[in-house]
Amino acid sequence: MLSAVGDAVHTLPIVNALKRVAPASHVTWILQPLAATLVRGHPAVDEIIELDRARGWWSFADIRRELRRREFDVTLALQDYLKAGILTTFVRSPVKLGFDRARARDLNWLFTTHRIPPHAPQHVQDQYLEFLSALGVRATPLAWNLGPWPAERPWQESFRARFDRPLVALVIGSSRPEKDWRAERWAHLVDSLTSDFALAPVLVGGHSPRERDTARIICEQARHPPALALDTGLRHLTSILDASALIISLDTGPLHMAVALARPVISLMGYNNPKRVGPYRLFHDLIASTYGEELTPEGELATESRPGRMALLEVRDVLEKVQRWRERYAG
Repeated sequence: MLSAVGDAVHTLPIVNALKRVAPASHVTWILQPLAATLVRGHPAVDEIIELDRARGWWSFADIRRELRRREFDVTLALQDYLKAGILTTFVRSPVKLGFDRARARDLNWLFTTHRIPPHAPQHVQDQYLEFLSALGVRATPLAWNLGPWPAERPWQESFRARFDRPLVALVIGSSRPEKDWRAERWAHLVDSLTSDFALAPVLVGGHSPRERDTARIICEQARHPPALALDTGLRHLTSILDASALIISLDTGPLHMAVALARPVISLMGYNNPKRVGPYRLFHDLIASTYGEELTPEGELATESRPGRMALLEVRDVLEKVQRWRERYAG
């Protein structure tokens, strides 16, 4: 599992379950540098091998050289596209478990020796848990163990001490413009969270140009400028989310981090089906969605992306969910 932060979060219950049933097992995870910062130090992950895409195709040569010295019993090919398939061929193991032929993109089924059975579309987390079923491992109790870890608590406490109100973390950026929300609506939301709900808004996320532009517009237009905590790194972000009374997030990795931390999260959805990539099992009553019909005429989960739907999400729709949070979850 190489890249997306949300997918890395979805993988944690798998490694935790494997360690639960086989404590002496050695788990090696191949992934890219950003996601590596989230899981490095996790008690269920013994070793991380990084694919540094900044080195181009040389990065694959690095991984191949690294894997030549190792032998494994099982390879779990959780990511189903070409670059992941190439890495799967480098691993020396008799069992390489991947997706069934219908779900393996880029002919990825050619790189595996064993495949999980076909399945109708379902939540991405459940899709990954199919790998545990194929191995005969119980998925429950689900555990992410995302942290914060003991060494991270002092930083979290010092950050929280800067505010005299409950924190609300706003995840204002995503991987695709189609999943973003208009900056002026964020600014309106910030003012209402401050004046009507007595919360302390904090902008969190990465450092992409879109996020920086959104944060700039929010700070220019809001009467109550929010605190800024962009680009703190994923481990500090974990601490901020954990310290927040409420999280309001786009369809992106920190949404799933919030669920793993069991922190109430309002999900802003429109581009993707919330039943497939929204919060897993928790806080469905806090989803603000303009995706539309979530099931196909055949009764299966719709999987297509729907551009333009986020523009239909109004501030009042989100504030209704904030009110519901206050009635059901606050305190």
